[in-house]
Amino acid sequence: MAVDLYTRLVRPLLFSLGPETAHHLALACLRAASASPALLAPLRRFQPPEQPTRAFGLTFRNPIGLAAGFDKNGVALPAWEALGFGFVEIGTVTARAQPGNPKPRIFRFPEQQALINRLGFNNDGAEAVAARLGRLKAGGRWPSIPVGINVGKSKVTPLEEAPQDYLYSFRQLSEFADYIVLNVSSPNTPGLRDLQTQVALTSLLRCIREANSTGKPILLKIAPDLLPGDLEEIIDVCEAHDIAGLVATNTTVDHSAVPADQDQTGGLSGAPLREKSTSFVRAIRERTKLPIIGVGGIIDAATAQEKFAAGANLLQVYTGYVYRGPELLRVIVG
Repeated sequence: MAVDLYTRLVRPLLFSLGPETAHHLALACLRAASASPALLAPLRRFQPPEQPTRAFGLTFRNPIGLAAGFDKNGVALPAWEALGFGFVEIGTVTARAQPGNPKPRIFRFPEQQALINRLGFNNDGAEAVAARLGRLKAGGRWPSIPVGINVGKSKVTPLEEAPQDYLYSFRQLSEFADYIVLNVSSPNTPGLRDLQTQVALTSLLRCIREANSTGKPILLKIAPDLLPGDLEEIIDVCEAHDIAGLVATNTTVDHSAVPADQDQTGGLSGAPLREKSTSFVRAIRERTKLPIIGVGGIIDAATAQEKFAAGANLLQVYTGYVYRGPELLRVIVG
């Protein structure tokens, strides 16, 4: 019945709005609920059974998390916990506040159960997000599930200054994070994926490792469009610099699944990304024992199990959640 309620009533309402308007409306509702125990209570009916999972030194009540990008500024953490997520990853947060790319910048493809976005790391900036998280914690409303924080490069920062840009965000936010993800793989910030090259990545990881005095788990989020040789180099660099795990993968620039006359610039997510992201999870697992968070094209129990079978320790959902609604977690976990 919950699935029918979402697919028959809630989703048509949201899909009658522009994608970004619908996103802001949903997030505003969850933000309001996060401030009220009475409003959080109805959300708990969607919680799946507990399925404790451990990875990179943390315990998760279930292995399904919310991917970065949905709650960029960390405004609804109590609501995500109430909905039953095993963990939540906020961001991408950049050192400087930035508006992102011009609108429109999110596009739906319902027949393909896909989205294309070219948001461009729109967020409030590391200092403002840190202040918000500090107020949440001081107010006694901090969630009991692990919270990851995904950080990226400010658009105006030159690539050669990227390590210091990430470092600023790390220093602002690390005290609030159970783990930190370095996002070097979004296709929507010019030149960002160049940070996946061996020299640039080594410089970035060395800089963060030297500042990570508390041993916070640091993960790296990679693109699904890498060549096999590039992936091997990335894994070698990660293992050499004590990276705790990999997030596989970000959105893809391969839009072959989208009708050519409807295509848009940006990163493709959702069902068409499933096979490519799963193949990357499998390729990573064949080369390393590092924990993997699998993300991309998870829309039901079968696609989730496929990721686990390929070697993922944890999963994250985003586009599948847009199309399937809050019942998706129970469908996956059982």
